[in-house]
Amino acid sequence: MLVFRDTEVKGRGIFAHQDFAKGELIETAPVIVIPKQQVKLITKTVLLNYYFGWHGESGAIALGFASLFNHSYHPNALYVKNFAKNIIEIIAYKDIRKGEEITINYNGQVDDLSPVWFDVME
Repeated sequence: MLVFRDTEVKGRGIFAHQDFAKGELIETAPVIVIPKQQVKLITKTVLLNYYFGWHGESGAIALGFASLFNHSYHPNALYVKNFAKNIIEIIAYKDIRKGEEITINYNGQVDDLSPVWFDVME
């Protein structure tokens, strides 16, 4: 179970309302696929901060909590895109304790230190 609340420095975030073991599925989120012709429009809206790159040059907005996890270069979770089913799975990369914020690396790989489009608050 997950809970949505304010963080101390990042605005809002998603927090564990139970313990999750490494490798455990945290959430399965269906996505709304954004055709590649419309992605440029999304980047000019507030949705820029919530969409995932998808298959090819398309994008996707994940429903549920998946588009609301905060970024970290030291995440405790990862996301896996399933293009065939149009879902994103959030999986614990480390053991996560109840009350801990769940974070993902927006670059897609947990160890990818490439810059993102905002100043990172760790």
